[in-house]
Amino acid sequence: MATADRIRVAVIHGPGEPEEDGVSDYVVRLLRALADVEVAPLPVPLQPTSDRWLAAAARAARTVRRLRPDLVHVQFAPSAYRFSAAPGLLPLLLPRDVPLVATLHEYGGWGGPVRLPGAVWRPVQRTGLWDQETGRLVPASVAVIVTNPEHAEAVAGQARRSPVQVPLAPNVDDHGGAEEARRRWRQRLGLGSDAKLLVFFGFVHPVKGVRYLLEALAALRRSRGDVRLLVVGGFTSQALPEPDAQAFRRDLEEISRHHGVAEAVTFTGHLPAADASAAMHAADVVVLPFTTGVTTKSGALLTALTHGRPTAVTVPDRPDRNLRPNETVAVIPARRDAAAVADTVQRLLDDAPLRRRLAAGGRELAAQHSWPVVADAHRLVYQRVLAAREGSG
Repeated sequence: MATADRIRVAVIHGPGEPEEDGVSDYVVRLLRALADVEVAPLPVPLQPTSDRWLAAAARAARTVRRLRPDLVHVQFAPSAYRFSAAPGLLPLLLPRDVPLVATLHEYGGWGGPVRLPGAVWRPVQRTGLWDQETGRLVPASVAVIVTNPEHAEAVAGQARRSPVQVPLAPNVDDHGGAEEARRRWRQRLGLGSDAKLLVFFGFVHPVKGVRYLLEALAALRRSRGDVRLLVVGGFTSQALPEPDAQAFRRDLEEISRHHGVAEAVTFTGHLPAADASAAMHAADVVVLPFTTGVTTKSGALLTALTHGRPTAVTVPDRPDRNLRPNETVAVIPARRDAAAVADTVQRLLDDAPLRRRLAAGGRELAAQHSWPVVADAHRLVYQRVLAAREGSG
């Protein structure tokens, strides 16, 4: 075990750009955080040329052999590798004498590159040699990491593994200077002293429910007067390629015009972290009306809570027990419902003590999801893996 020196970890990850892919952004931030906890992360991108993913996996494996790390850590999400089967074949290519760890950013909703009936997959899965969603990756890993209870339950039920749960952290840290940031953004938007600013933060995608927020904005402006909306985040992503992203932005702009709120909405596109942090500080309320609900596996939510912003969220069918109504978040009682969004935001804007309570409770929850906490949890996993290897040797 690497005790005198840092633990050298080869981190294999997908080719996405951080500003267009949440997992890639996570990897960049994780690499930075690991360097502060006695770990030497060695990034190894799985980068295809002409969509030759298997060749890219072989190149990544050769890089690992050259680096001679203490262990290998694969960051897995099907979308991050454009649904290629190549990451699932990595254990067949990597050196057998180096322990393998995998983080599953997505699990339980993907059938793998080859769709076969459950009756075929179940006996294969029971052998423990192959996993329907990750190929050899989960069976060959000595430790499996997930970021939320839902994925932990899916891995336990489907792959029959007991994963380690390490929470996510905010997409954007608080860069400080809250009052100046708020003043600057409100001045930039031309907001009067009585105007209220709502902020949506994150990738702008159809499942994020922004269209319902635009409809809600129209109702709020009728009842309250000067309420504005700042939509902070890029449209183009792994899930929404450029042509689709442009078409979706046009759709939202048309919805804004149709409801008479086009002049009250600003779409910023992707912002550098410091500017995004400043925009968060300018918000009176952050609104995340996701059509599938919001949990603490949302980096956008954690960003809002880290900045002490009172935040309104929709909830999934299985609510996150950490998101306590009127303590850490305000709950929008229905998904895909503009009236529910408007009513919840109206209640928040009318109730200053509630906003202060949510700000304090959200910050307390976010403190459990900081990057130092995440990095230290990874270090402990690596230490246990290497200690177990030494003990068995």
